Amino acid sequence: MNSTTTARTTRRRTLYVASAALTAAAALTLAVCSGANAAEAKPASHTKSNSVAAGGWSGLQLTSAKTASPVRTQRLADGVSTAEISKLGEQHYRAKIVARGEVLATLETNGHDDGLDANDMFVTLTLDGQVHSWMGGGHQGPGTFALAGGWKAKVTKLGELRYRAQIIGHDGVAATLETNQHDVGLDANGISIVLSSGGIISAHA
Repeated sequence: MNSTTTARTTRRRTLYVASAALTAAAALTLAVCSGANAAEAKPASHTKSNSVAAGGWSGLQLTSAKTASPVRTQRLADGVSTAEISKLGEQHYRAKIVARGEVLATLETNGHDDGLDANDMFVTLTLDGQVHSWMGGGHQGPGTFALAGGWKAKVTKLGELRYRAQIIGHDGVAATLETNQHDVGLDANGISIVLSSGGIISAHA
C-alpha cells in the first residue's frame, strides 16, 4: 500500500465543483454526488464563471435563481477565507468561499455532498449545511492510500483530469468518487474526503 503525502506549491487552476456516484455498503450511509453527469444534472438556471483570487487560485462560481436564506459565516482553515453558508431548501445548501471581499468558489449541495481542493486547502459542504476545511494531507494518485477514520482509498487515473477513488472500509468498497474535470467531495460517517481533478485525495476527521 502506497501512502505518499505530497507537498504542493500554490498553483493557478480552475477549481470545479463536482459530484460522485454512491456505492451502498452495509452499516454505512454516505452522501455522494455524481460528477460524470454534472452537465445534465445542473438546472438551466445555473451558470458558470471563473473568478481569479488574490491568493492565487481560481474558483467555479455558480449562480442560482433560487433565493438563499443566510445561515452563518464560518472561517476556513487557511485563516484568510470564509464560507458564507445559505440554505436554499431541504438538504440544499450553498457555501460561497470568500477572501478579501472576493468570491473565489461556490459549493452547493442538492441531494449530495460537495467538495473542492483549493490549492491544498480542502473544503467539504454536507447535505445538512456543515462546512469542514483542513490544510494538507493530500496523496497523489494513482495508488492506494490510508485515510483518516480507518478508510483506504484506491485511486486510479481514467484520463485527463479524470480520476476514480474507491473508498474502502472493513466491508469492502463503500463509495466511489469520480472526477470529470471537477473536484468531488463527501462525508463518510464524519470523515470528510475530497478527490481533486488532478488525482489528489485527502481526508480529515
